[in-house]
Amino acid sequence: MNDRITSLLNRTFDKEQKKFRRDVDWKPLLKRFVADGVDDETRARIGLEEMMKAETPAFLEGETIAFLRTVKQIPDLHSDEEMNARKAAGTAFGEKGVVFNLTADFGPTIRDGLDTRIAEMKARLAQAKTDSDAVGVNFLENAILSAKAVLGLVERYRQAAEKMGLTPIAKTLAQVPAKGARTFHEAMQSLRILHYAMWCEGEYHCGLGRIDQYLLPYYEADVQAGRLTDETALEELEEFFIACNRDSDLYIGVQQGDNGQSVMLGGRTRVAAGVRSAFNALSRLCLKACGELKLVDPKINLRVDKQTPIDIYELGTALTKEGLGFPQYANDDVVIPALVKWGYDPDDALDYSVAACWEFLISGCGMDINNIDAVSFVGSLDRALRQVAESAQTFEDVVRAFEEEVQRRADALVEKYAHVDILPGPFVSVISTGCIDKARDISRGAKYNNFGIHGTGIAVAVDSLASVRELVFERKLVSLPELVGLLDTDYAERADILAAAKAAPKMGNADPKADEIAKRLIAFWGRAFDGRKNDRGGIFRPGTGSAMYYIWHAREVPASADGRLKGHPLSANYAPSLDVPVKGPVSVVRSFTEPDLGPVCNGGPLTIELHDSAFLFPDGVAKVAHLVKFFVDRGGHQLQINTINRETLLDAQKHPENHRHLIVRVWGWSGYFVELDACYQDQIIRRVELGGVEA
Repeated sequence: MNDRITSLLNRTFDKEQKKFRRDVDWKPLLKRFVADGVDDETRARIGLEEMMKAETPAFLEGETIAFLRTVKQIPDLHSDEEMNARKAAGTAFGEKGVVFNLTADFGPTIRDGLDTRIAEMKARLAQAKTDSDAVGVNFLENAILSAKAVLGLVERYRQAAEKMGLTPIAKTLAQVPAKGARTFHEAMQSLRILHYAMWCEGEYHCGLGRIDQYLLPYYEADVQAGRLTDETALEELEEFFIACNRDSDLYIGVQQGDNGQSVMLGGRTRVAAGVRSAFNALSRLCLKACGELKLVDPKINLRVDKQTPIDIYELGTALTKEGLGFPQYANDDVVIPALVKWGYDPDDALDYSVAACWEFLISGCGMDINNIDAVSFVGSLDRALRQVAESAQTFEDVVRAFEEEVQRRADALVEKYAHVDILPGPFVSVISTGCIDKARDISRGAKYNNFGIHGTGIAVAVDSLASVRELVFERKLVSLPELVGLLDTDYAERADILAAAKAAPKMGNADPKADEIAKRLIAFWGRAFDGRKNDRGGIFRPGTGSAMYYIWHAREVPASADGRLKGHPLSANYAPSLDVPVKGPVSVVRSFTEPDLGPVCNGGPLTIELHDSAFLFPDGVAKVAHLVKFFVDRGGHQLQINTINRETLLDAQKHPENHRHLIVRVWGWSGYFVELDACYQDQIIRRVELGGVEA
């Protein structure tokens, strides 16, 4: 990292860019929309136009990749009253109702330029008018104007750069994104603008996709022509990564850092001779840049499989050692067949990426809402225990009641989302596959329109069932009605039962008594939505993730039968229950790869916390790399490893000013620990620290 990049990094981290920001009152615009009854697509286009007009060209000293946010807020396009009326009429929305949690198809527009897209839209508009396709005409007219609005701001940036003597920036902006990129630098500037414009339009949790694939031709051409060396290529890539952090504090999420700026590296790709590894020199460069910068964005995902060389695992593990909480690993051997089984074309499945955190999607042609809702396994079990407390004669009666409750909740979500609407995004449609040809906004549906459902508290449910079987039906320490009563009192006056519950078999210790329950639970969850379709023609994809529900769902239930007390959070995603004394990470991997994870491949990583002492010895990286490979070889679907130190985290709570750069993995993303709410900080501190990798 040279002096220029170091300076840009420090000033960006210190939020120097905030000096350019201002507030804008968008209320008059919203009032106009409501009063005039402006249609959704026109609102989206006008909102982007007004946002582009309000933005002021601004530059940080020393940068060569331009564009940063100067307006803090984007316009609200719909009033609360309008949205509530739609909901009351039976329309459901995912989160804020807009296009979100997706990755556009950046590559073709970087290559061709927005001028080419506009020409295509004009030709398609003529056909739509001939066909009297009013919907298509409205979309295309708004999409054309949206693209022109973005190019209008680009031109103002170009003029400002020229006036300030920033000639290299001005020359770059004269080329991209209007025309196709010719160099690696132009491609990254084009990507920066396209991604920036999506956020300004109102999309959020916007991923960047497989950048080591669609940026590779520019990198290779520059290297071959002598325009780039390893050193200068790294410098340019690091500047682009820094740019991803300039506006991220303005991006919405449950917590600061939850912004979805994820990239996917490696994996497989199709060539004329068949399928080969896609990991390349640019993939390596991306990992190196992240290791030097130590920033939370972009968040790195790494596709691997049984054939992946150990040195690639070691490159990824080097980032884990730095405490970045990534890369997050995705196993092609599991994910690709799972996607194909769910109806994705094999070539599309081969090109999969992630949405915001870890939900799998196909860039550009996926309008999947991968995190539309969640089923609480802990809540399901609590309800089931109460329903059969007096009648259950066997453990099988309890399990059957639990499965019936999970199914009831799954069915309720299918009904809840019987009609889902998505507000349009004309500009993101311009850079998404098929929208121009169909003359339809991506919000009306893309090639894939599936809904993902999280499964919260899997390990707690497994451990609780194992405890019920042992305490009630095997050792007969307590009756089922008595145990249910104890859950409401945090085991008051029965410390013996609490101790027995904590000592019962636990998922994560390679204990067959718990793992057989996990296999059954996961298999059932994988079938819960079989044959069910949403109103967009897509399926429901169950997963092992939790997102923020591991905090939310924990608040809805009392103590649980595994010894967890009321108010204590659940484990994030697919991970051992908090406070469970597991034997070590190898045992955790063994337990959590016992189930067949293909049917629950919406996403949701096994999350392992390693004490930072795991890297004190020279072979630390190699050992952890082999642990990741062990997970992949055993058929794990997704893995993330957090390197933490409890004492450091506690000190960061007391003295946040001393730990501004401390990064932690939260649920599917990395953030700065001191920027998290206390409940998330406390949950991370409570997570199990595994000191090493047992043999």
